[in-house]
Amino acid sequence: MTSMHAKKDNLPASILASIRNRKKRLEAVLAAAKPRAEGTLIASYNVHKCVGADRRCDPERTSRVIHEIGADVIALQEADTRFGERTGILDLTRLERETGLIPVPVSGMSKAHGWHGNVVLFKKGLVRDVHQIKLPGLEPRGALVAELELENGGELRIIAAHFGLLRHSRARQAQMLVELMADRSEATTVLLGDLNEWRLGDRSSLNTLQSAFEAQPPAVASFPARLPILALDRIMSNRKGVLTNVEAHDTPLARVASDHLPIKAVLDLKRVEELTATA
Repeated sequence: MTSMHAKKDNLPASILASIRNRKKRLEAVLAAAKPRAEGTLIASYNVHKCVGADRRCDPERTSRVIHEIGADVIALQEADTRFGERTGILDLTRLERETGLIPVPVSGMSKAHGWHGNVVLFKKGLVRDVHQIKLPGLEPRGALVAELELENGGELRIIAAHFGLLRHSRARQAQMLVELMADRSEATTVLLGDLNEWRLGDRSSLNTLQSAFEAQPPAVASFPARLPILALDRIMSNRKGVLTNVEAHDTPLARVASDHLPIKAVLDLKRVEELTATA
């Protein structure tokens, strides 16, 4: 008979670590309420079409999580229905009124919030340009590229993406974004979204991204929301030293509002200004 101890030894290290850290989740909740570091808060959140762990579609609850995060720039995934006319699910007018977040405009999607479910919301600044990228693969996937001019004059490129479920598709999608970066100016760029890759190290389909996004903070577990063990959601940059404090937004509300936890990071605006001035 196999002992319980042997069974535990066969569990993936990430699962064992999550089980051991379960008692520390209260500390994470308290940490979510602490004052954030100085800078611009960047976040990514797969809202799962506003369907929570209780299987209820509750857009108002999702909006409360977004309000709770308090981000200056946030990328959402699965913010539209997937089939048919891809209708937006959130009340963006109310969200703007309550949080100050406004959506980056997209074209050709009359009823949708975003592009293939990707939405970029931001508080202060101007949108200089927007590009809607269709990503390769068997599933309909996309990336939204927004060229922003921040309130202080710093320029920032946001690439919000949702990669596919198939490893081969993710590898092709990552390569496409690397090629996209090669064809564009050297603006400070932040890539964020649900990249759907749980493998780390040599087996990861995201390794190609390292050539364009050399600043890849340690991956943080964000899925499933109630007991996160997989780092499906990522934030990274093409500039070293601009992202700090990368972590999951782990609160009681966030654990039930979606199957993913939001992740967030602080963007050092002073560093962005320096890089913009020397580019």
